[in-house]
Amino acid sequence: MNDKNLLSMQIDLSKFNDLSKIDKSYFDKLTNEEKQNVEEIPKQISFYKDAFIKIKNNPLAILSIILLSLVIILILVGIFINPYKYNEIITINGIRDVTAQDLKPFEYSLNELEEIKNGAKIFPHIFGTDSICRDYFARVAIGSAISLFIGIFASILVLIIGLIYGSISGYLGGKVDLIMMRICDIIYSLPDMLIIILLSVILNPLLSNNLTGIFADLGVNIISLLIVFALLYWVSIARLVRGQILSIRKNEYIEACKLIGTPVPRIIKTHIIPNCMSIIFIATTLQIPSAIFTESFLSFVGLGVQIPLSSLGSLANDARTSMSLYPYKMIIPALLIAMLVLSFNLLGDAFRDAFDPKLKK
Repeated sequence: MNDKNLLSMQIDLSKFNDLSKIDKSYFDKLTNEEKQNVEEIPKQISFYKDAFIKIKNNPLAILSIILLSLVIILILVGIFINPYKYNEIITINGIRDVTAQDLKPFEYSLNELEEIKNGAKIFPHIFGTDSICRDYFARVAIGSAISLFIGIFASILVLIIGLIYGSISGYLGGKVDLIMMRICDIIYSLPDMLIIILLSVILNPLLSNNLTGIFADLGVNIISLLIVFALLYWVSIARLVRGQILSIRKNEYIEACKLIGTPVPRIIKTHIIPNCMSIIFIATTLQIPSAIFTESFLSFVGLGVQIPLSSLGSLANDARTSMSLYPYKMIIPALLIAMLVLSFNLLGDAFRDAFDPKLKK
């Protein structure tokens, strides 16, 4: 006798030496109606993988990436492939080519045409030349690189300061948070443009002969701009991070870390900051266009990069006097500024939509 009851539906496995030989008739097949009612369990993916899938499926995010790629390609071609340098005056046989002044896009000077007739190969001036016979494409490329570098560098600087300040304020709370937020209110009320001008005037005699490397090329005005970003522009990111941490620090795993004696810097670094990554991504991508626009504006009014280096703002300022004759010299840098600002704004909106858990399907 078997151990199971006579009326039991249990399969008697003792009859089978090999489970693979079980008769399929023991199992009832699902009907078509039952198969339709069975819901497939969705594959579980991580939060960040889901966010990047949303970004990949966002047409505006793809458009922003395409625009940024075009600007980066222009920079690489203008700096590494274009034989002309941004500060190089066009010469023929070592003599300045006076006929290469204010050439139109893809136009050769008279002397260059003579050289081409004699069998010489001369790289075309893709965007023409400026008023002192310099290749405009090379100057646009270096100007785009400078504007993009300042935007990214300033944003990273602002992010680091705001992240540290906001983390400390939000985690400690109480009177410390109150005092630190009042400091933010005071800093937020300071006029940034006035401080940039004052710093340029003060630092110019102190740093003019002491700067080296890329900072010597950028000039005192850009150093003043970066200092102002480090002093003033981190306030908004600090407030965002602080608000996020105020909600995170009440979670059970934070209380558990406190009970076992985990140091505060480790709690912030290991548990709190990773949970603020969505805010960090969004704030950084939205800060970059602000920095680019600020630098372009200052360069346009003469407080940006110093000659012979150029930025998109200084190129637009140089083209202002001859805009009626050569409108493309104003359109090209203005279009590149618009592309950079628009692409980072669209990318920031895409990050915000992708990393918002309320929008997760």
